[in-house]
This record gives sequence, structure tokens and C-alpha cells, in this order.
Amino acid sequence: MSQGSDKRPNIVLVCVDQMRGDALSAAGHPVVRTPWLDELVHEGTAFRHAYSATPTCVPARVALFTGQSQERHGRYGYREGVPFTQAHPVTLQGCLREAGYQTQAIGKMHVHPPRARCGFDDVVLHDGFLHAVRRADDRHEASDDYLAWLRRQPGMAAADILDDALSCNAITARPYDKPEALHPTTGLVSEAIDWLERRDPTVPFFLYLSFHRPHAPLDPPQWAFDQYLSADTGEPVVGDWVDALDEHRTDHRPEAQFGAQHPDVLHRARAGYYGNITHIDHQIYRFREALAAAGLADDTVIVFVSDHGDMMGDHHHQRKSVGYEGSARVPFIVRLPSGQEQQRGRWRDEVVELRDVMPTVLDLAEVDIPDSVDGRSVADLLRGQDDQPWRDHLHGEHVISHYGVVESMHWVTDGHRKFCWLSGSGREQFFDLDDDPTECHDLSATPERSDELGHWRGLLVEALRARDEGFVHEGGLVAGRPVRTEATWVPLVAR
Repeated sequence: MSQGSDKRPNIVLVCVDQMRGDALSAAGHPVVRTPWLDELVHEGTAFRHAYSATPTCVPARVALFTGQSQERHGRYGYREGVPFTQAHPVTLQGCLREAGYQTQAIGKMHVHPPRARCGFDDVVLHDGFLHAVRRADDRHEASDDYLAWLRRQPGMAAADILDDALSCNAITARPYDKPEALHPTTGLVSEAIDWLERRDPTVPFFLYLSFHRPHAPLDPPQWAFDQYLSADTGEPVVGDWVDALDEHRTDHRPEAQFGAQHPDVLHRARAGYYGNITHIDHQIYRFREALAAAGLADDTVIVFVSDHGDMMGDHHHQRKSVGYEGSARVPFIVRLPSGQEQQRGRWRDEVVELRDVMPTVLDLAEVDIPDSVDGRSVADLLRGQDDQPWRDHLHGEHVISHYGVVESMHWVTDGHRKFCWLSGSGREQFFDLDDDPTECHDLSATPERSDELGHWRGLLVEALRARDEGFVHEGGLVAGRPVRTEATWVPLVAR
């Protein structure tokens, strides 16, 4: 660890972008192979019911960095251009830095302005293709360190992120068009390994290693693409409730968020998506070997999460922002240093959220948790200390514009049941996740489940009762209220 007297653990927080919670072979996925993440589960603790309560990049990262629910951090939807440090001055990395940690971010931040460090000592940035940045400044390397590095490599002076003609939000897929060593996933790990050698060895470190993938572009190296292109990746699931939304479908458009796609297009998209995941998995092994070679493996906490999932064609949905399991459920794995008490190799059933990462990391680093945080540390759960009551459900939400109207989608779940409500239309859905984990059967109109449905609707009423939008009136949910992407009135930027 350090060469001084500070014996607090080093901490590596790995965040990937848009990885589904079920996309691990350790979680029983029939196709995806993640041997080194499976090894991390074996050495640590994983959570079956982990969620991103606001499942798109910007608000999810606010929850991750601040340890706050959307009710507290006020970011209810995706909106670019909000100054991060001004809106969210207390961060995980800032608290660790003040406590004497060297703090470094490598990879995706997705904050505004892009060069904001948000409490880190330094940031090596790769946000990928951000529309708001690219359209404001065609010198994209000025806001992307990876691209600047790529253009310094032999023969790559004119290289660009768009060389392979893949959109950052499309379902189109193909193998990476350059040598694997130049792929962003590989490049970020190379940067992280180099940083390990250049860090201050006298203090503990916090490294935020943030991969842009498996988020599109769906462009893994050739070997990883071929691994799944030749496999039976199955068919997306389609629920018995989807036909009611037929009038809003935009079928076969490459960036459609709701609409059917040709089976061959979906198969290639899954090959690209799963290939991106397996490529990340292998690079995590490479990074862990570097930790071991540096003598740091036994002194380092490793946390692995994703900011949100990806519907990958389920129920004719692509990408994220909805409350269904493919979009909202994420992986959450914690591995403590060897020698520390932990129930290793266990899958826990508590419902946890991204806002729980900050208090967990601070707890493990022996740093005080700020009063601004309303997430909870899972440290006691990692050690098998089950005597304290845990939350019995969570409330998630996001502003969406998928169904012909801008509205909020809200949901409450404990990982076993889920109640969903669309604020524009008032449409309700109720799923029994134990019997129907893919949410194919809407039970909201099932008479024998009416009392149970009423209980879950009541939990959402309580979650929304104090909201200024007026979602609740006289104890009931009110449809048709204007929606906000933040706690103050702002115009919606639909993407």
C-alpha cells in the first residue's frame, strides 16, 4: 500500500456504462462469459437487487458521486450543461481527498464542464462521443484525452471516434476497426497501469476507473465480437403488455428507443454488447495483475458497478431510462482486502442503489460520511452482520419521451415485486419478479392481486407526496402533471 504509516486501504471504483445487472456468467446468464468478474464475485460479495434509481448517465453519476437519492440531489432526468461542482459540492472523491487520499479519475465522467474535476486531484478523460461537446467544439480532442492520445499513435494522426461509422446511441454493431491496443477499453487500462507506477506511494489512493463501454458504440475487438456472433444469443423477451403501446413504435430505426428491430440486427447488437462486456472483463484481469505486481492487491478495496443497464431489445425497448429490470438493475460487487472480514462468494438479497456506493467507500476508508448523504453503507452486510434493519424498497424515476409524450416513469421495488407508474398517462404496471423476472406479465388488472397492488401504489404515493410537481393529491396519484429534469424548472432536452 503506502510506504508511510497510513494503513487505510487503497480503493478502486470500477464503473462501466450501460451494463445490465444480469450480464454476468456468475449471475447465471446463459450466454455472457465474464470469468474475471466471476472471480471478483467469488472473492467478494455481490448484490442481486442493485439498482440505478435514475437510469441514465448524468443523474446516475450524480448519485454515485454524491451518495444521494434523486429526491435529495434533484436530478430527475438527463440534462446536459448543468455545472456539476456548483450543484453538487460534496462528493465521494472530495471527501477522500480531504482525508488524505490521492484521488484520480480515468475514463468517463460525463459532467459539465467536461474538464471539471469534481473533487479529484486529476482526471484523464474519455467521455466518448458527447453530442453537446462535439457540436460545440469540433476540436473534440480538447475535451477527450483518449482521442488526443490516439492521434499521437503511429499512423493515427487523423483518427476519430467516428471512423467506424457507429453511433454512440445506435443498435448497429461491428468489430473495432483499429488494433486492440488502441481500443478505448484497453487504452484506459493502460493509462491506469501507468498511473499506478506514477502515484504518490506515501498515501493511500482512490482510483475511479470508468469505462465508456459496453455503452454503444458496439465495437469490441474482433475476437470478442466473433465469440458471440457465432453463439445463440437468444431472442429478446416481449411482454403481454407491449401491444398497448404499438402506436408509439418507431420500428427499425437505428437509434429508436422503442420499436421492433430485425432479428439479424438484434443478434449483431447483442454480439457487440456482450463482446464489449467480455473485453472489459479481460482488461479488469489485466489491471488486477498490475495491482498484484505492484504489491497492492492485498491492500485494495475493489468496487464494481454500472451507472445503468440496457434494454437490448426486451419489450421492444433499446438503451435505458425506463424502470424495467434491463435498464434499472445493475451489477454491484465489493471485494475487501485479504485479511478483512467478509462473507466471500455470497450473493446478498438486500435492495441497494448507486447512492450506497459513497457511504460504503467512506466507511471502508474510515472517513466520516457527510450529512448530505442519504445512501447507506453496505459494509456491515459485506461482513455478514445482519442484525440491523435494511430498507425494504426503493423508489426510482426518470423523465422519458418514448411514448409520444414527455412524462416521468416512476417505480417502487424490493427486487421481488415492482409497481410502475407513468405520470403522463397514469398507466400502471405490476410485476411479480420472483415468478416473472423478465417482466412479461403485467398483473395490474389481476383481481386477486388488487390488495398487493394497492400496497405498492401506496408506497409510491408516500415517495411522491412532498414533490412540487403535484404527483399526489388527496392520497392518490395524479396523471398529467408537468415534469422536470431537475428540482428547479428547466426545459427538457430530449435525446
